[in-house]
Amino acid sequence: MVGKKQSLRMPLDLFKWIDTATTAQDYRDKQAIFAQGDKADSLFYIHSGHVKLTVVSKGGKRAVIAILRPGDFFGEGCLTRQSLRIATATAIATTRIVRVTRADISRTLHRDPAFAKLFISHLLVRIGRIEEEFLDQMFNSSERRLARILLSMADFGLQSQPESALLKVTQRTLAEMVGTTRSRVSFFMNNFRSRGFIDYNGSLRVHPALLEFLTHE
Repeated sequence: MVGKKQSLRMPLDLFKWIDTATTAQDYRDKQAIFAQGDKADSLFYIHSGHVKLTVVSKGGKRAVIAILRPGDFFGEGCLTRQSLRIATATAIATTRIVRVTRADISRTLHRDPAFAKLFISHLLVRIGRIEEEFLDQMFNSSERRLARILLSMADFGLQSQPESALLKVTQRTLAEMVGTTRSRVSFFMNNFRSRGFIDYNGSLRVHPALLEFLTHE
């Protein structure tokens, strides 16, 4: 198998701290990593790419609850008494995922206080990000939510001097993240392009000017 807040990121070599076997696998765009209701027996770490977490209600309504970036962990529910996944994790574009079993990560957390402290910090940051995304869904327009998602995927909030970033994501996926229709996303993307915030012609490049739009408008 192969806003302008500064967020804490997990170093990409963090799993070198874990003295146990890990496995890595490449996932293609829209490929499921695990599904809601699957057995929760492993923790996952994003080496490259992005992952979206979605939940489906009993009535069949689906919602995107988080977009994860390189350096993020997910599947932390395996460390509790929770036995089943409460969400579906899906790759966005080509993504490399590292997997470690529940037993191995639990052993490392108990044996290595420094790793445990960093891991807890990661969880706190994740909670804060999810709260921000929830408020964003409640109070911001679809256009501003789209801008925030593009900036998050481009990691602009984590760079002291942000540069243009090339993203591989479809309008359909963006519409799911924003919670609107593909046609509305297309309208907003054309507007962003006309204002110089993005280049969008087969590939998507996000420019720092989009950060100024989100901050000042």
